[in-house]
Amino acid sequence: MMLQTTIKMDEAAVLLKLLGDKTRLTMLTLMDNQACCVCEFVEIFQTSQPSISQHLRKLKDLGLVVEERKGQWVFYSINKENDYYSFIKPILDQLPNQDVKFKELEEKGIRISCC
Repeated sequence: MMLQTTIKMDEAAVLLKLLGDKTRLTMLTLMDNQACCVCEFVEIFQTSQPSISQHLRKLKDLGLVVEERKGQWVFYSINKENDYYSFIKPILDQLPNQDVKFKELEEKGIRISCC
């Protein structure tokens, strides 16, 4: 069972603004199920690596995302230990599952090449 944490109004406003961006919201939905590397996000969103890195930085700044290095790759996942996770998890649970995006990467052979 997830411990419910009360957050301050200004913190909630910052979180909701962060989640108001479709790319970041989709990234969090993807990372809620499994870790992703930047190259996967670049392919999924068809955008530049600097753009993806900027989104990840904003998520990392609030501690919502953690990174783990595996060889030359850095994988990002949701920090489920973060106090804000209990606030955003019900939102993520209401959104469509994004795992089909991983399946598309696997079919293109892209997911396998960087993992």
